[in-house]
Amino acid sequence: MSKENFDRQKLGILGGGQLGLMFIQAAMNYGLELFILDPDPNASCSNYCKNFLTGSFLDEETVYHFGKQLDIVTIEIENVNVNALKRLEKEGVKVFPQPHIIELIQDKGLQKQFFIDHSIPTAPFVFIDAKNQLNDFSSMFPSVMKSRKAGYDGRGVYNVNAEADIIHAFDVPSILEKRVEFIKELSVLVARNERGEIKTFDVVEMEFNSAANLVEYLIAPARISEKIENEARELAITIIEELKMVGLLAVELFLTAEGILIVNELAPRPHNSGHHTIEANYVSQYEQHLRAILDLHLGSTKARTNAVMLNVLGEPGFDGPARYQGIELLSEMEGVYIHLYGKKITRPNRKMGHITIINFDLDAAYVTARYIKENFKVTT
Repeated sequence: MSKENFDRQKLGILGGGQLGLMFIQAAMNYGLELFILDPDPNASCSNYCKNFLTGSFLDEETVYHFGKQLDIVTIEIENVNVNALKRLEKEGVKVFPQPHIIELIQDKGLQKQFFIDHSIPTAPFVFIDAKNQLNDFSSMFPSVMKSRKAGYDGRGVYNVNAEADIIHAFDVPSILEKRVEFIKELSVLVARNERGEIKTFDVVEMEFNSAANLVEYLIAPARISEKIENEARELAITIIEELKMVGLLAVELFLTAEGILIVNELAPRPHNSGHHTIEANYVSQYEQHLRAILDLHLGSTKARTNAVMLNVLGEPGFDGPARYQGIELLSEMEGVYIHLYGKKITRPNRKMGHITIINFDLDAAYVTARYIKENFKVTT
């Protein structure tokens, strides 16, 4: 199909959560017909996509029959059935990111081996088949144990500080990483289209909620030197070039006190570390992913302004129908943009939305974000 007729293509998304919701908003501007598959009939996208289908994106036949009617299939979550995507790809459906790349990134062990094979700096690690093997690697403690599959948003990660922690460790195939002493956690979003054009967004800085192991604040741009900025961008470009991936890739990194960058993990899709681009950049991460998979020219990644993004998490101790306390306060504030994900039920530390604060004064934006954190709550 010619580029002039790209708007006639049927585009499917595996996953109907908040990333899919924001992807819909970008795709609407291109007049695309969207199809979404998600197991939850009340998923964030369910009220906003007429072609919303309820079904498991882990079931091979469900995914295969979903994709057969489409021109392009993409993802908003990497925990999907790859065998079905490989079948679709063989039959001429475009699948981006490519199924073999999704398969690699689904497995943190394969991800790590990719880093080693391509001289990408990463934390020292060993493979673990079961938790009783941890006793053999006590010299690596303190370490971080990560389940090889199905771990995301803080799930599948366990700190092993001493032998006493082994009893509560995962009993599944995992990797055991030597804990990296770092001063900042960073992320770079990089996109590549079919013709091989590549662009990166500014490096951003993430501050985590230690209890939930989730990003709490995102600071854009990161408060780092130009040298570190350039090195991070180059690492992201190298990775997406080696993968020959089509789409948007998030590259998460650690920065050590010695000024060394270490790649932590990859996510082959729009990412929590890019939500701010909706308001702060000329082209959002969602439109950039869309441009990449349609093989259009990639958009400008320049920032219009500085930004801080706050993840809105369900308050501890509340589980039930969601209530938002303080939304009227936010509506009075200049440069504050509310994104609620339409989730009816809140749980402790569940991602319920995000708020972006734009301001040329990055410190002022951060102060505003801290104030909002104290005064905007999701309860029941």
